[in-house]
Amino acid sequence: PLYDALCIATGLNGKTAGVTSTLGNGGLSQPQPAAPSRVDRKRIVTVEFTGTVMPGLPWEMQPLTAKLDLHPGELHLAMFRVRNNSDKTIIGQAIPSVSPGLAAQHFQKLDCFCFAQQSLAPGETKDLPLSFIVKPEIDKDIRTITLAYAFFNTANPKSATKSLLTR
Repeated sequence: PLYDALCIATGLNGKTAGVTSTLGNGGLSQPQPAAPSRVDRKRIVTVEFTGTVMPGLPWEMQPLTAKLDLHPGELHLAMFRVRNNSDKTIIGQAIPSVSPGLAAQHFQKLDCFCFAQQSLAPGETKDLPLSFIVKPEIDKDIRTITLAYAFFNTANPKSATKSLLTR
């Protein structure tokens, strides 16, 4: 939790700081959305989406939209599809990363499947939503942002930690 708090506060490791959080017992509570910003209709920013499933999680993941061209400040919805290819119910957790790192503090997730663990039954497919805003205060030189999710098996946290440390 301390590492997550540091990443959220600083934008380190591509974690977004676009939502406010409160410290509670055991660490950060669920982020609460900040008020939306004004829309900058003079600019267009491209947001690209990728998804990865880490070793030890027999799932498939793909963004249903590969990229969006948007005006900073607009509210947008993107969907990701996940499928459990195993014969067991499995719980996974998505970890987001934003690049370039300077864009992370301006990428505001209002609602995201990454805020909670996801449980999929054997063979189950789910479409998972992400609603977000790219704040208009983003640097004018940033024209493309990549939002990448890595899904980990929550039953095997040691491999998830090892995968993050070797990146």
